[in-house]
Amino acid sequence: MSIMTLTTQDSVAVITLTNGENRQNPQFAKQLKQTLAEVAANQNHKALVITSNDEKCWSLGIDTDWLLPAMQAKKADEIRGFMYDMDDVFKTLLLFPMPVIAAINGHAFGNGAILACACDFRFMRGDRGFFCFPEVDLSIPFLPGMIAFVKKAMPYYRFNEMKLTGRRVSGAELAIDHVIEKASTDQQSLLSDAMAFAATFDKKRTIFAEHKKRLHKQIIQIIDEENKPFIDNLALMV
Repeated sequence: MSIMTLTTQDSVAVITLTNGENRQNPQFAKQLKQTLAEVAANQNHKALVITSNDEKCWSLGIDTDWLLPAMQAKKADEIRGFMYDMDDVFKTLLLFPMPVIAAINGHAFGNGAILACACDFRFMRGDRGFFCFPEVDLSIPFLPGMIAFVKKAMPYYRFNEMKLTGRRVSGAELAIDHVIEKASTDQQSLLSDAMAFAATFDKKRTIFAEHKKRLHKQIIQIIDEENKPFIDNLALMV
């Protein structure tokens, strides 16, 4: 089953998630790492848009249908591998040598919302879809690195409120806080808005990468150093 596709429109690469709720599991993490590498390898690409072809969902986070049985079967190495692969995805996005724009066409929950926060910019539909951190209700604490880069994507007071309540927030509300660039009117205008914004970028990769490297230096350090003991000890739930 295809879980994502890569297309190019002029100078903009488009990764489209194609697996329904786009739950994140080992296959998802490895495929996204590979696809991001393909985007970077094409020197004609000057921006990247990540979207979904599902009518309701952008990404609903970790695939619990995989994770819970894996935990019960004590597949520790498989779970650790997934967590480290997702950290690689987050670091790749944080250091990507071109703008990464999330075109959030539906629900972004949990690790899906976190993935969107690793991108540089976000657009979201205003007519449907919610952005949510439900981990407080699932007894899953954020890893330190996640906290660090989500804080670069939204005002601290909004992150604090969303993280501790698990409340679902609409695109219109996120636009007020500048978490997203725009709450587009519908699915069609969302992709048009995101692609038009992406097309405005014509930056040299060297300076763009250096900007992001210096901006996110401390975040990368936290991911590399502070996530490790939690992942190694599988301290992923409380």
